Parts: sequence; structure tokens; C-alpha cells
Amino acid sequence: MLPERRAVIFASKGVISMALSLFMAMYLQLDRPYWAMVSAIFLQVRPESGLVIEKGFIQIAGSTLGGLFGLMILDVFMPYPLIALTLLALWIALNSGLAAYVHSMNFTYGFAMCGMTAAMVVLLFFSSNTPDSQTAFSIAQARISEICVGTVCAVLVSRLFWPVTVIAGLRMSARTTINKSMQYLALELDPNGSHDGRHQHADSILESVMAMTDDASAVFYEGPKGPARSRAISLLCNRIMSLLSMAQILGRFQRNHPELMSADFSQFLQQLRAGFIRVAEVTDYEQAYLENQQLRRRVLDFGERSDQSPLETRMTQTAAELVTALGLILRAYQALAVPDQQLAGATRLQPHREPLLGAVNAIRSGLVFTVGAVIWMATGSFAAIMMMILPVVFSIMFSRLPGTILKLVFKSLMIGALAAIPVGLLALSILARSSGDYEVLILVLALPYFLGLLLLANRPTLPFGLGFCIPFTIIVRPGPGMSFSADVPVSIGLAILCGIAVLAVIFTLITPPGGKRLQRRLLESTTRDLRDLLNHESPRDWYNGRMGERLLKLSTYDMASGNKDRSMTDLGFTGLNLGHAILTVLHYLKSIPDEEYPANFSRWHSALADAYLDASRGIANEDFDKASRQLLNDLQSTQCPQQTRDLIEGISNRLQLTFKRTAASVNG
Repeated sequence: MLPERRAVIFASKGVISMALSLFMAMYLQLDRPYWAMVSAIFLQVRPESGLVIEKGFIQIAGSTLGGLFGLMILDVFMPYPLIALTLLALWIALNSGLAAYVHSMNFTYGFAMCGMTAAMVVLLFFSSNTPDSQTAFSIAQARISEICVGTVCAVLVSRLFWPVTVIAGLRMSARTTINKSMQYLALELDPNGSHDGRHQHADSILESVMAMTDDASAVFYEGPKGPARSRAISLLCNRIMSLLSMAQILGRFQRNHPELMSADFSQFLQQLRAGFIRVAEVTDYEQAYLENQQLRRRVLDFGERSDQSPLETRMTQTAAELVTALGLILRAYQALAVPDQQLAGATRLQPHREPLLGAVNAIRSGLVFTVGAVIWMATGSFAAIMMMILPVVFSIMFSRLPGTILKLVFKSLMIGALAAIPVGLLALSILARSSGDYEVLILVLALPYFLGLLLLANRPTLPFGLGFCIPFTIIVRPGPGMSFSADVPVSIGLAILCGIAVLAVIFTLITPPGGKRLQRRLLESTTRDLRDLLNHESPRDWYNGRMGERLLKLSTYDMASGNKDRSMTDLGFTGLNLGHAILTVLHYLKSIPDEEYPANFSRWHSALADAYLDASRGIANEDFDKASRQLLNDLQSTQCPQQTRDLIEGISNRLQLTFKRTAASVNG
């Protein structure tokens, strides 16, 4: 079966990039030109121009910082190798721990390069024949130069040969995500919709939103319109979080409390559902925007009715806010093609920072390096250095992957590295019979690299390609002063295999805390954010940004545990809804003069956060009911309009029902 055209172009660009980086490194007479090729390989994992440029900047910054730290270690502890290696292990552990605090693979890779470059400088210094300060500086300069050469060559090739942009993929992803969101809204408002179907749609939307958020920063580098498009993506993702929150409110109200709905309100929700389906079906932005405007007019007309209960009045207001959020989402999507300068930006979705996961990652990477260091000190073999370089990089890059996927990744890396040994020996045997000139190097190495990059072009086979291309480069070590004896390449290949095996064992033995514990910590973090919500300049955007990956993690842990009712995921969405409820009440209270501002709002806010945490533990909290009554009593003595009091009463009643239902569901 022939490879796809996209994969062939990807592999061709990769070969050109590595050929150019090898030529430039040899032309500049760098010590180890093959590291420039390794740098170019890592940059080819995502070939879009913006991502390559962003990763290039991050790679250079991480390598420079790592090289400077390596020099600092050698400057102070040159006579004490054991202390230097200990500090190096701690530095690698620190970078691995910090990598757990970012979600973007580009920034994770930056931390990996920071640790790897420091390790290369220190280890190559202690294995050199002339260990002095000049040697240390020369090694650091050469390593940083090689990585910079590979970076620049990869960026040039990505821009000049078959350029692919991030924004093209983001527009497709955004359109797909908006359609999924409309389908999710329709499913939420469907009285016969399935629980599993709703969660599958929500999971897919959250995954797409986080993926778009990761790529949004790279759009910045794609021309003068890049910054505006990056802001549009952030706004689109942020407002989709608001849309999910409001859809949950309407859907849960319809499913769990049909006795509180009038026949007219039930019919109104079905009209909304039909409108969302029409928005998903149209293919033109203008038509979608017109459909949304018709929905907005229908909601406003229904909201003018005076025969609604306070709860229905609040639900109608929620529907109006939902349609407004959808309008902003459609405008943000259009701004990806035609930047809209009047479109305000929004807070990017932030990664959830879990100290326990950071500590686990730090211990893993530190141990991988320590095992390699012990073997290197015992044998003094150059090949043992590879046990401390590549496996450490892999330990940082793959630290976020679930355990089941990690097993497959490590197996694929092993197979790729194992295949690299005989192919590398074959390439060396051919090169040994040739002149060894640059042209011959490229002719001999182009085919293995092309095949390896074909594997790298597809996500299912990416670990095979990565496991082949990088070990193959280090085994062959292309450059002007190549060695053609078989013992060194074989020992390097076996060392890389041993390093990956050690990595797999350590990841198997040292696992993150259990899913239940991490879920509890996620809910506790949500409670802290609810309390801290009003201390931020743009609280709605800030809260949406904090909840994105948190919801995705809760969902992932639920699926991994086999929890069919997805109770923890529902709790996460409840937390998202509560943040919006607090801000809605605050918005209504702003119409009250300062001297009449209800003193009990702060108590109501605090009681809400406490009630959420108690409900997640199966505890019925009565304090929120009391705080709600006190807040409503305060409003009776103010100039607050009756409609506003009804809306706040509707919110309080809805939240009381939510807390009781949540506590009951947790208790089973």
C-alpha cells in the first residue's frame, strides 16, 4: 500500500532539513554535526510552520539555558565529578517536574532540551582527554551551535518547501468543534438523549478545545495576522467552555426537574434545540450567524413573558446568555479567516498544575539518569552516556501520557531502536567503501531517513519513527571523521536499547497517585478557585481557562476507572456551572447602589463553595440554604427590582436542587 501524499511530503521535507543541517554543521566544522540532525528530527514531529518556529525558539532557549547551567556546574565542581553528577540529576529532575506544569508539547520539549544540553556538556567534559575550563566552554559552545544550526535549517525548510500553516488546521478543527458543540447542545436539550452520548460529545469537545489552545500560541508566528488569529482562537475556546456550562444547566433542569417546567417552557427548549441543529447543518458562516440571530430574537421574545416562575425566568436568561456566547464563537471563527480588530481577546485555557504529578515525573527522570550514571561510572564507556541522554529526553516528553499508552510507546521505541542497529551497520559498511564525502553521505542515508520519517508522519507509527531516526543518527554519527568499526555502533545501539528498557521499568514501578485521589484534588482545586473567583480582573475568562484541562482530566480518570455513571465528570461540570452562577448573581447586584449592597453576598459566595465541596463528598450542606435566604432578605430592603430578585431567587433555588441531587448521587 502506497503512503499518503502528505506523508511523502513530510518525509521529503525532513530529509532536506537533515541534509541541510548536516551540510551547515560540517561547513562550520562543528564537533559533532549529527546533533544538528537530531535537532532537525525533533522539530519535524509537527511540520506546521508556526509550530516549527515556536519550537525552534524554545529549543534554542532551552539549550542555551542548559548549556549555561552545565558550565556553572563545571566551574564550581570540576574537581568533584560525583557532586557534579548529583547536581545534574537534580537539574534533570527539576526540568522534568516543571514540564508537568505545561500542556503544550513544544514547551515540554523545551524543558527536555534544557536538561539534555546540561547533561551533554557535563558528561562529554568528564569523558574528554583534556578536562579543563577551555574544553568545557568549547563543548558547551559546540552543543549549542549544533542545536541552533539544526533549528535554523528546519525552520527554513518548513517555510520554503511545501509550507503548511497552523491556521489552516485550526480553522478545520474550530469548525468541527463548533459543529460538535451544536450537536452536544441538541443532545442536552433532547429529553430522550443518552447519558453516555452526552459525555462522549463533551469529552470530544474538551479534547479539541485543549488541542486548539496548545496550537494557538504557534499561530502568532504566522505573519502579521498571526497575533489577531491567536486571540480569536483563545476567545473561541474560552466561550465554548461557557457554552458547555450553560448547556449543562438547561439540560439538567429539563431532565431532573420536569415538574418545575411549564408546557410553554418545555416547548421553548425544543425550539432552541431545533435552532442549534440548524446552525450545525449550515456550511456558510453568514447563514449560521443569521440562524443564531433568529434564536436570539426568539429567546428575547420568550423572556418578555410575565407568567414565568423565578426559576423559569432564570433559565430563560441562561438561554439568552448561551445564544450570546454562540454569537461570539461564530465571530471568533470568522476572525480566523478575516481578523476582527474589534473582537476582544480572552484568557487562554490553562494547564492544570498538579504538584504530585510533577514530583512523580521528577523522580522518574532523576532515576533514569542516575541508573545511567552508575553504569557509566562503573564502565567508563562512551556508549553508556547515551543511556543518560535519550532516555531522559523521552522520560520528559512522554510523561503526560496515560500508562496504557506508555506501554505501547515504549514497545514501539524499542522496536524502532532495534531496527536502527542493523540498518546503521549496513549504512556504515557502505560508507566504509566510499570516499565519505558529503554527497555520498546524503545518497546513502537519504533512504533510511525517508522511511523513518514516513513512520514519523502518522500518529500511530510516530514512536516507531522516533525510535528509529534518532538512534540511527547516533549510531551512524554522520560527519567528516566517521568511524567504520562495528563495535562502537553496536555498543551505542545496545546502550540506547538498555536505556529505553530502564525507562520502561522505572515508569512501570513508579506510577502517579491513584485516579480517585487525583480526582479529589481536582475538586478541591475547583473549590479554591470558586473562593478566589472575584479576585481577578476578568473572572469569567480566568475561570473558564482554569477549568478546561481540569474537566478533561476528571473525564479521563472516570473512563480509566470504569465508572459508567461518570459521577466525577458531572461534579466537574457542576463546578464550572457554579463559577458562572456566582458571576451572574454579582452582575445582578451591580445595579444596587453601594450603600445598599447586601452584606450577606460574601457569606453566600463562601457558603456556595463549601456546599460544593461537601456535595462532592456526599454531605448535605444546610448553610447554603440559610445564606440564600439571608441574601434574599437583604434584597427586600433595597431598591433592587423585583425581576432581579426573582432571577437571584431562581439561581439559588436551582443551586439548592443541584447540591441535594449531587450529594445523593455520590452516596449512591
